[in-house]
Amino acid sequence: MASSSVPSSSPSPSVSALEQALHAARALVIADLVAGEVAEADVVSMVEESVVQRRWWVEQWPEGVTYVAGLVAQDVQDALLETYGRWPLCPVCDDGDPHALEVEPELGPDPHWVCHKAGVSVAPVGALGAATGGSGGGADGS
Repeated sequence: MASSSVPSSSPSPSVSALEQALHAARALVIADLVAGEVAEADVVSMVEESVVQRRWWVEQWPEGVTYVAGLVAQDVQDALLETYGRWPLCPVCDDGDPHALEVEPELGPDPHWVCHKAGVSVAPVGALGAATGGSGGGADGS
């Protein structure tokens, strides 16, 4: 029996790096959504939509691949603001009006959730569960 050999085409390193970055970004943002107890199906769909958009963005600007996690987090945060309210709520400030954390740097590697009111870095994107005890980071509905 003759074996047929199918030429294997392995993805180029940039495609592989892109897919790895997109999968990592998806996982990090979903972990934060789970920590905030807002990982409902429609919210996870927002993550997927952002990943699709950011795939195109990185294909246009490959050097931006290290920025994907922060951008996906910001995209989901913006989408949640339009439909549910502020997310993630700051776990640091107990007094005053509830406010959302922000992603810093806005366009850079190693994104963190930051409270500008208290001037502190709360957690890396993907690690809100450790900072909030797994709850309290939900959308506030306003």
